[in-house]
Amino acid sequence: MKLLQKTSKFLSDYTSAVVIAVAVLAFVFPAMMHWVNYQLFTDMVANKFTSQSVIIGIIMFSMGLTLTTNDFKILAKRPLDIFIGAVAQYGIMPLLAFGLSKVLQLPDAVTLGLILVGCCPGGVSSNVMSYLCGGDVAFSVGMTTTSTLLSPVMTPLLVSFLASGTKISLSALPMFVSIVETVILPVALGFLFNYLFGKRKTFQDVQKVMPGIAVLGLACVVGGVISSQGSYFFTSGVTIFAAVLLHNGLGYFLGYVAGKFTGMNTAKKRTLSIEVGMQNAGLATNLATTTAQFANTPQSAVICAVSCVWHSISGTLLAGLFKLMDKKAERNETSLNFVKENV
Repeated sequence: MKLLQKTSKFLSDYTSAVVIAVAVLAFVFPAMMHWVNYQLFTDMVANKFTSQSVIIGIIMFSMGLTLTTNDFKILAKRPLDIFIGAVAQYGIMPLLAFGLSKVLQLPDAVTLGLILVGCCPGGVSSNVMSYLCGGDVAFSVGMTTTSTLLSPVMTPLLVSFLASGTKISLSALPMFVSIVETVILPVALGFLFNYLFGKRKTFQDVQKVMPGIAVLGLACVVGGVISSQGSYFFTSGVTIFAAVLLHNGLGYFLGYVAGKFTGMNTAKKRTLSIEVGMQNAGLATNLATTTAQFANTPQSAVICAVSCVWHSISGTLLAGLFKLMDKKAERNETSLNFVKENV
């Protein structure tokens, strides 16, 4: 068990490298990841339930395992922070995606994919990034939890509304069903397990292994999309990559600005920045590849997969930048104190 926990920590520390490595392997040897796209059955609204859907469920189950009743008490004690976070999450990124699609004149399928990423809840790994950069972890967990619980309603409605200008016909119901199946039920099950068995030593040992499993799951989701849609990566041109970079980068910036505008302290501003900028692109990827109405828009899945990879990289880089800023400030303060003491 100790070895598994160390491996899990290693995978968590090097999330970006793991995701990139699997993505490259899937591009070079696509057959290696075809199992991710294996269809298990079709649900009541014609969504494909695939191996990828199961993987997303496992990732969300791992998130549920970290939730306790105290987390929901935090939500109750900090309603204003959570409200600001939810408005920023479901306001900034969806509107950014819509605006960028117009400015960059993206094709309908690419527009749909970018809007889908923008309308998804915050990514699970954002909690880790908030911790690494000295953010407000409780606020981060609260935001991720809230946006995830709101996602069955907010994601389908926002995508349907913002993508209405495209020639692609959308319905909110299939997305709602898919999110309930792959997000809400696994999170609820994880929370229930933690509530019932959270104090047991064996269960706590298993909890420490789950972050590594979530990282591998994320890498497999990306690998699965690349194995089936990799041929579109370079034929789609640089526009997709530009859209993803701008969407993500402006999300970080505007999230920080929103925190500053509402009078948040440094820790909260960093958390809001990361929570807004880092989307659950793994969920977006799953929706784009399994929901019936996305069947004829492969480029939607491509931009979701690119977002999935880049958000993991950029989140790590931003957390590192915040950390460097803290070290620099600490050195400057130490030097200043030294000068004062010796004048």
